[in-house]
Amino acid sequence: MSNKKTKVVAVALALLAIVTGCVIGSSKADAKGVSGTVNVAGSSALLPLVQSAAKSFMDANPNCVVNTNGGGSGQGLQQVSDGTIDIGDSDLFADEKLDKKSAAKLVDHQVAITAIAPVINKDAGVTNLTTKQLIDVFTGKVTNWKQVGGNDVKIVLVSRPSSSGTRATFEQYALKGHASLSNASLETDDSGTLIQMIQSVEGSIGYVALSYLTGNPEVGVVSIDGVKPNLTNVYNGKYNVWSYEHMYTKGQPKGAAKAFLKSMMSKEYGKKIEAMGYGVAYKLSDKAKATRKVTK
Repeated sequence: MSNKKTKVVAVALALLAIVTGCVIGSSKADAKGVSGTVNVAGSSALLPLVQSAAKSFMDANPNCVVNTNGGGSGQGLQQVSDGTIDIGDSDLFADEKLDKKSAAKLVDHQVAITAIAPVINKDAGVTNLTTKQLIDVFTGKVTNWKQVGGNDVKIVLVSRPSSSGTRATFEQYALKGHASLSNASLETDDSGTLIQMIQSVEGSIGYVALSYLTGNPEVGVVSIDGVKPNLTNVYNGKYNVWSYEHMYTKGQPKGAAKAFLKSMMSKEYGKKIEAMGYGVAYKLSDKAKATRKVTK
């Protein structure tokens, strides 16, 4: 090869290296170059997953801040509808909490499913309740655990506010539409606080998402009609107390909010979902799917 041709090839290769370097550099910058602030609030059942996703996202994007809060599904939906937050987390479809006009302006991003389990103070001495017994406990017809096969201990309800999506799901599917009594002295929609109350108050009972039970807290988990609340039984349709988990935006998400949701709903992050006690919708059997309205 002549010296002239050799020089031309060398120059071409050098230019190719520069272009390739720019493309690679640009790709890396795009992957880690998200900046801005994303405010997320709502469902306490979804909060642990959102917090974990936010940490991973901020680690990869140090110029971005994702603020995460609970407060309940109703509050999250109202806030995102009002435009005071970027993403509203909910255990319910928006039209179950908001008027049709407001709900129509929101875009649904379904990230997981959540199963909800009754939890009790271990001194109660109960591991299983029939649906009727569960209804009687939460509506106040039964007031002592010995009436349902447990110890001679007074039943104390730890309730959730009316804005709670977890409460709505539990009442609809565990209590078959019966409204549970409220206990103003022991009411919270912070599931971590609820667990602490159950641990410390003798005879207490409440309910939490399975994601709050992955660390084996010192509470009793109650089966319903002999069926344990776990993901296997949710998937096969035997355990029916669960809901889709939604993350709503007002209109299509943009900027940092769009990037955060894309990251959270990626296959790579999806591997972490079950490890945290949440379910993935594609594993639901036809029997399980048939118990819910068609997702939107």
